[in-house]
Amino acid sequence: MNAPGTSPIRILLADDHALVRRGVRLILDREPDLRVVAEAGDGAQTVELARAHDVDLAVLDIAMPRLTGLQAARELTALKPGLRVLMLTMHDNEQYLFQALRAGACGYVLKSVADRDLVAACRAAMRDEPFLYPGAVAALIRSHLDRVRQGEEGAGGLLTPREEEVVKLVAEGHSSKEIAELLFISVKTVQRHRANLLHKLGLRDRLELTRYAIRVGLVEP
Repeated sequence: MNAPGTSPIRILLADDHALVRRGVRLILDREPDLRVVAEAGDGAQTVELARAHDVDLAVLDIAMPRLTGLQAARELTALKPGLRVLMLTMHDNEQYLFQALRAGACGYVLKSVADRDLVAACRAAMRDEPFLYPGAVAALIRSHLDRVRQGEEGAGGLLTPREEEVVKLVAEGHSSKEIAELLFISVKTVQRHRANLLHKLGLRDRLELTRYAIRVGLVEP
């Protein structure tokens, strides 16, 4: 809890389900040292609100439209290096966990135990301490031991952050013109990204690109 006279931690909360946001906000706002100052319904709006509001901590869902929570986390940590990011998700999934940490998140909290863990995770984040649920710690240890046995660090992701953004928006049904407007790039650049993606991934068309996006968790089926 904050010392007397200090300001509450200002939180940006992002989840595409209004009922979830309401429940999470109730958990956070009942604490005197925590205050939700902005809410977003998708990843792109999260970045917009982070630009417009003075916030200390972003609590992000992973599966959101336009930009995922992971993509938003990368944008936020680049935009505001001092901003802490927590992932609040239903996914007890090692792949998402590792992606979240690579994206700059300092904590990973499961929605199923948010009432127990979220407040502690927020306070830990503001102390620059990582917060992971017990299963996540075990996953990190396994991953480290695997890398030690193999004598190498794991390979990086196949796609660049920009390519992931394009794949996600294509899979969500946006036209090249709409993608260009959302990402502030030209239609010609979008088309070049799409052609490069199909070549890089060995895919033939938009349908296969959409299936790929579902498989790697960029969009929900």
